[in-house]
Amino acid sequence: MSDVCAVILAAGEGRRLRPLTAHVPKALCPVGNVPLLDHALARVARLGFAGPATVAVNASYLGDQVVAHVGGRAHVSSEDHPLGTSGGVGNLRTWIDGRGVLVGNADAYLAGPGADPAALLDGWDGETVRLFGQPAPDEPYGFSGHRFAGFSLLPWRYVRDLPPEPAELVRTVWRPAEAEGALEVVPFAATYLDTGTPRDYLAANLHAAGGASLVAPDARVTGVVEHAVVGAGAVVEGRLTRAVVWPGGRVAPGEHLVDAIRVGTDLTVRAEVHPIVT
Repeated sequence: MSDVCAVILAAGEGRRLRPLTAHVPKALCPVGNVPLLDHALARVARLGFAGPATVAVNASYLGDQVVAHVGGRAHVSSEDHPLGTSGGVGNLRTWIDGRGVLVGNADAYLAGPGADPAALLDGWDGETVRLFGQPAPDEPYGFSGHRFAGFSLLPWRYVRDLPPEPAELVRTVWRPAEAEGALEVVPFAATYLDTGTPRDYLAANLHAAGGASLVAPDARVTGVVEHAVVGAGAVVEGRLTRAVVWPGGRVAPGEHLVDAIRVGTDLTVRAEVHPIVT
C-alpha cells in the first residue's frame, strides 16, 4: 500500500528480561533461533513493507547492535534515549511523511493462522485507529474487553503532531481515539505473547518449537533434549527439559536444565512455563 508504511519498535531495554538483556537488546533475543526483530520484519515484509522506503526500525538501548543487525533492510531511527512507543513514532514523522503507519512491537510473538497483521489493513478507511486485541474481559486497562496484541494501525492525522518526546501510544493516540469513537479493535485469534518476561519468552520459544525440539544444524548435542530450543554453535552434553540454549551456549555433563534459559556457559535464567491456548 503506497499510502501506508510500517514501523517496528525495537528501542526498548527489556528490563524485565534481565540479565538476558544485559548485553543483547530485547529485539535481538532469539525465539525459535531467529531474533525477535527478524520475525517482525518478516511479518511486515509479507505484506509488502520491505526496504528503507516502506519500513523503519527505531533503536536506542544497545542501539549499535540493532543498527548493525538491520543493515540496509529498513530505515533506522536512532534515539539518544528511549522515547517510548509514541515518541519513537513521533521521531519518524519526517520519514512517515503523510502516510498511515502500521506499528508493531519487536518483542511481540505472533504465530498461527491469521498472525500477520493483514486484517488491520483490510478495508481500512485511513481515518480510524485500529489495533489487534485478544479477549480479556477482566483487563481493567483493556479496550472493549480486549488486551492489545502487538500491532496497531495509525492514521496520519494522529501521527503528525506526535512530539519526539518520551510517551506511550496508549495515552497519546489509542485513548484519545477511543474517546472520539475512532478506535476499532480487530480481534486477534492466533497466539500472542509479548515475550517481556522470562516466563513468556520461554513459552514463545517452546511454541516456536512446535511441541518438539528445535536444534540448530551446527549445534552439538550428545545429551538429552526434551521440548527445547538449541541455538547455533551451542553444545549440550547434559539434559534439557523445556529449556532454551542461546547460540554458543553450553550445558555441561551432569547438568539438567528445566524451565530455564542458558546463555554462555554459566548464566541460567529460571522461568516458569506459561501454558498457551491455541
